[in-house]
Amino acid sequence: MKWIDALPEHRRRGSFPCCLLFMEGKEAVVADSLTKLVGLPEVHVEAKDLWMPRGLPLLKADGTWDKSPIEEAKLGESEGFLSKAQREEVTRWWLAVRERANTPNWDIASTCTIEGKAGLLLVEAKAHDKELKEDGKPRDEDASEGSIANHEQIGRAIAEASAELNKTMAGWNLSCDSHYQLANRFAWAWKIASMGVPVVLVYLGFVGAKDVNDLGEPFVDGADWTRVLMEHSRGIVPEGV
Repeated sequence: MKWIDALPEHRRRGSFPCCLLFMEGKEAVVADSLTKLVGLPEVHVEAKDLWMPRGLPLLKADGTWDKSPIEEAKLGESEGFLSKAQREEVTRWWLAVRERANTPNWDIASTCTIEGKAGLLLVEAKAHDKELKEDGKPRDEDASEGSIANHEQIGRAIAEASAELNKTMAGWNLSCDSHYQLANRFAWAWKIASMGVPVVLVYLGFVGAKDVNDLGEPFVDGADWTRVLMEHSRGIVPEGV
């Protein structure tokens, strides 16, 4: 059995296995790759930093797979990225009712140093154009009271982030009703930064993922990825961002 077969069936292609491969290796190598990915002189990831996922699933002696390395970070829950008080604050900001509810998963998250201060590197990764979703946050007509309350709370959180970001640069239009995935990524980055933790948010495009041809258009090169991302975010995120 190959490691790819240990992944959930719906996650064996696209950006998820690409991220696992990117994060596989010795700590010093992964740290260097993450630092180079950001490409800013004031941002550094070191071998002592914490990141998720950790890499590929591990085959155990009994023939089963240890899947703990493939786990993605939830910043409201995963320890080590934010303090307990900060995790509580960001979860309270996002959710009205916590039972059977989640905070977003991050494709890659890592502690890092930003301008000499402890911060976070957050990565949203894509391998084909259909992974860039324009849908709003789904809302089930038969949703529970808790689900409805959370939908409204998340809408308020995203609207707050959009309003605050517009004070810095005009052109933000984050909403629950359209491009929800894009909106929640920037909303979370803003919220964490507003709590005093500097953040670098990276949109990462894996190019040449030919195994996804039947799922969407893979990105040909960096210019193609940039074009698709800019078209996707037009009117939602200022072009200068």
